[in-house]
Amino acid sequence: NVTLMPEEAEDMWHTYNLLQIGDSLMASTIRKVQTESSTGSVGSSRVRTTLCLCVDTIDFDSQACQLRVKGTNIQENQYVKMGAYHTIELELNRKFTLAKKIWDSVVLDRIEQACDPTQKADVAAVVMQEGLANLVLVTPAMTLLRAKVEVTIPRKRRGSCTQHEKALDRFYEAVMQGILRHINFDVVKCILVASPGFVKDQFMAYLFREAVRQDSKILLENRPKFMLVHSSSGHKYSLKEILCDPAVTARLSDTKAAGEVKALEDFYKMLQHEPDRAFYGLAHVEKASEALAIDILLISDKLFRYVVLWNYIWISVGENVVFCVCFI
Repeated sequence: NVTLMPEEAEDMWHTYNLLQIGDSLMASTIRKVQTESSTGSVGSSRVRTTLCLCVDTIDFDSQACQLRVKGTNIQENQYVKMGAYHTIELELNRKFTLAKKIWDSVVLDRIEQACDPTQKADVAAVVMQEGLANLVLVTPAMTLLRAKVEVTIPRKRRGSCTQHEKALDRFYEAVMQGILRHINFDVVKCILVASPGFVKDQFMAYLFREAVRQDSKILLENRPKFMLVHSSSGHKYSLKEILCDPAVTARLSDTKAAGEVKALEDFYKMLQHEPDRAFYGLAHVEKASEALAIDILLISDKLFRYVVLWNYIWISVGENVVFCVCFI
């Protein structure tokens, strides 16, 4: 078995990929128990205890990065009977112990990747439009929505724009606070600010005007890291078009997320210009594997969980890129 402790939201995604039905999971959890007093009255209370479950169901919420594991209790416990069902919600900064019948190469590689301190988010993006902003961290594995800002912006009225401008200032202030709260400037190498129209330009003017007024050294010293980019909207899905922008690709060339973006872009280009060299779908990939003809394999994390298939194809692959279904 192995004992791990998730320290940040992305670690939950790595844990999700480690867990499989039939594994044993030991972790701290809350259990509601009934108690009977000497007078015969029955009450209930919530107690923290440690349970060991045989994993039956795994539920991962990619937006909240929450992981719930349901299974049957397989160790004696004063609060929970053997064989009783329970659901453990794994928590940040709390250790858990995972036991498997077989530790295959996929799982061991996943643990090594998850424990590598260099595999952190070094790209951030603020995708915005008037009244809406999504602050996202881009890691080598996935994109994490760290903050969503929504402010109602009244329309400009003839002869007076005061309410409109005040609402915009509130919106920009909330986005600025989100940046200061969620971006680690010691790690992040590039911050993309994207929007349709001139929203991004107006926000940047506000951001550094306020940075000067408040003498915010962290913003002023990291100004070169900010990059303005056009996007079709302020919704998170616009991140895909932003990351495919050639100017952005060049700027992100030395970041960890760039490898995944470039691999996907190269696949689309080859599919368009050399369709005889680019294939997708399980049947075609298996045929290419049998012919030892795979140079780069792109695989989603959902398919990645099928270990037998992965180990079968692994032998014939030159390079592997695993995409989380919530990467973009």
